[in-house]
Amino acid sequence: MRENIPESWLVMITVILVTAIFAKLIQFKLRKEDKSKCRLPPGRRSWPLIGDSINWYNAVASSHPPQFVEEMVKRYGKIFSCSLFGKWAVVSADPSFNRFIMQNEGRLFISSYPKSFRDLVGKNGVITVQGEQQRKLHGIASNMMRLEKLKFHFLNDIQSVMIQTLSHFHNYQVILLQDVCRKVAIHLMVNQLLGVSSESQVNEMAQLFSDFVDGCLSIPVNIPGYAYHTAMKAREKIISKINKIIEAHRQNGAPMEGNGVLGRLLEEESLPDDAVADFIINLLFAGNETTTKTMLFAVYFLTQCPRAMKQLLDEQDSLRSNSGDELLTWQDYKSMTFTQCVIDETLRLGGIAIWLMREAKENVQYQDFVIPKGCFVVPFLSAVHLDENVYSGPLNFNPWRWMEPENEEKRNWRSSPFYAPFGGGARFCPGAELARLQIALFLHSFVTTYSQEDDNTREQQLSPHDGLNTIVDKDLFLVSQFLGDQEEVEPECPTAKTQRRKQK
Repeated sequence: MRENIPESWLVMITVILVTAIFAKLIQFKLRKEDKSKCRLPPGRRSWPLIGDSINWYNAVASSHPPQFVEEMVKRYGKIFSCSLFGKWAVVSADPSFNRFIMQNEGRLFISSYPKSFRDLVGKNGVITVQGEQQRKLHGIASNMMRLEKLKFHFLNDIQSVMIQTLSHFHNYQVILLQDVCRKVAIHLMVNQLLGVSSESQVNEMAQLFSDFVDGCLSIPVNIPGYAYHTAMKAREKIISKINKIIEAHRQNGAPMEGNGVLGRLLEEESLPDDAVADFIINLLFAGNETTTKTMLFAVYFLTQCPRAMKQLLDEQDSLRSNSGDELLTWQDYKSMTFTQCVIDETLRLGGIAIWLMREAKENVQYQDFVIPKGCFVVPFLSAVHLDENVYSGPLNFNPWRWMEPENEEKRNWRSSPFYAPFGGGARFCPGAELARLQIALFLHSFVTTYSQEDDNTREQQLSPHDGLNTIVDKDLFLVSQFLGDQEEVEPECPTAKTQRRKQK
């Protein structure tokens, strides 16, 4: 028996070695086949696990978000690969590939969001749901904000909010323009979605929503003191308020005038009650921050370009003289041709949808590349908007570019691969037309109510007219990075001083 032991050990070792070699051969073959199947675009892996995540974050949080992408494009081309958040990612500054990604939402690609964001917007949120449910919710949102609804439900309400919000400043009152824009935006969204107009209720919702937004990209730790915990508490209170409005609507048993999108949603019974709150929260989130920043950027760019400010003011003053003290009509809005150019140029330079995060549902072939299942895919929209090969003088604020015939096709923001401020495909922003209407009416109220002065001399008026007189401190605008003076920018809010002027 003892003589057979060494022989049995020898057999066992041989079997193990043969098995290991065979397994290695199979693994090598599979890797070889996988490499032949998944030919990622050129790029770099960088640090293990971390990859390029730090470089990416530093760029998108900086004064010039496309900086990292531009550097990589110079080395590897407009479609490149890198490692983000521990996974391979394919990043695109190519307009055709960006459009391909957005048009194949749900079929080849799905949206990808961090846990904290998914928890806060809710399981029934149009932003995060997938498949048939996403198409249903998107259709409902689009129906609620179609052009007919804008004409008859939103146009006058928006103007009333503007008058209520922008007409109460005192002489030489110091204001933070960013706060004013944020207050206007949240007032608009709360009024139009919930039918709430009380200033105390709007202010309460504004604070809750501020806490909510702060937690959207936070670490998901639900312990007091963490932003995520505060945001989840704010979400509970927002849902409670929405449910109270729903309950009041049910008790009345009849259509409630001024109930906004929520009231119309309940009347049409498009969604079960448990999905309504998530739906409204998603629209609040999507509409508030984006509208706030676009309003702010528009005012900044105009104060930096007196010629554009004067032309915009002339256009808006002509509308005011025609309408007198009456509210603007839909025809007035449609005649704001230069204002629309200003909005388009603001969205091109300072659009909020800088980049999108998607994930491949399966191995996806595009040109000579094969993107593996589970890989991040990132269409970087602002890299196209600021591409000198697409736009002449891309870093310059030039609203007149949209009047040029060669840019007419690019300007179609619903389908153009070169200009996509509202995304595209199945997740195209359903509130795009509403956002443009809000921004246009804000600019009308702003430039016909305020005049601009140089903050150093406080004497030269660029556009004197009736109403309030605002002194805008142009040195304190954070967004001046778009004009190339990134290193001199201080992280301060734009300020203004108001002076009530005598009416003629």
